Formats: sequence, C-alpha cells, structure tokens
Amino acid sequence: MDILSNLKYAKGSRKNRKRVGRGEGSGHGGTSTRGMNGQMSRSGSKHKAWFEGGQMPLQRRIPKFGFTNIFRVEFQVVNISSLEKHAEKFGSDVVTIEVLKKNGLVSSSKRPVKILGQGDLKAKLQIEVNAFSNSAKEKIEKAGGSIKQI
Repeated sequence: MDILSNLKYAKGSRKNRKRVGRGEGSGHGGTSTRGMNGQMSRSGSKHKAWFEGGQMPLQRRIPKFGFTNIFRVEFQVVNISSLEKHAEKFGSDVVTIEVLKKNGLVSSSKRPVKILGQGDLKAKLQIEVNAFSNSAKEKIEKAGGSIKQI
C-alpha cells in the first residue's frame, strides 16, 4: 500500500555526498567543514603534496650518502650461452654489435657490449665487441674462435 510517508528514492538515483555551505540546518554550514582558521580554511588555498608547512622537509632532514661516478660505463652484456644458441644464425660472419642487435641479443648499437663467460661454446666464432671477461676469452679461443676488442 503506497502511503506518501513510505515513499523512497529509487536505489542508485541519489548520490550520498556532503553538501557543504547549504545552511546551518544541513550540519555542514558555517565554516563548511574547513575548520576555524589556517591556510586551508581560506579560499584559493593550495600547496604541494610534499610541503610540510615550513617544517624542514623530509628530503632535507635525512642524511645524504654515497657517490655517483659520472664516468661509469654501462655495458650491455651477452653471455657465451646466448652466442651458442644463435651460432647457426651468425654463420661464418664476423659477430659485431650490429649482428648482435639484428639477432636481438643487445638493444642498442650505440652502447658498448661486453661478452661474459657464462655457459659453454662449441661454435668457432669471430667476435668484435668492446670488452670480454677473462673466462669468455678463454672459452672463445678454446672453441677455435678469435676475439677483437674495438
């Protein structure tokens, strides 16, 4: 039985949100939930998320340590095991940085490449890259290949 006092809004038709500044009777009048005084009670107030109200900021309070070497050389590394997997693709060609890039073993032909000695090598390869580890040199020469540092 529909009596006017039992009528309700359809579910989902009304949003349950705080309506500020709509008079004292709403419970959110007066200062409109902003509090009494201070920066955030004023209109147009804003500050950065990391601002701490004039307190010494966290990034300046914590101690600094360490050292960054600006002359560090970041090598792209390729293991002997990767060279062995792709050996038949290389064929009798000289393995250069461009060949490694074409086969997806390195991402850039501009950054230097270093061959590391993890894994075993059976293929006889001629390799021309920027650097070799000692174990990689031994394994390449043991397999009958040659190395050239560029």
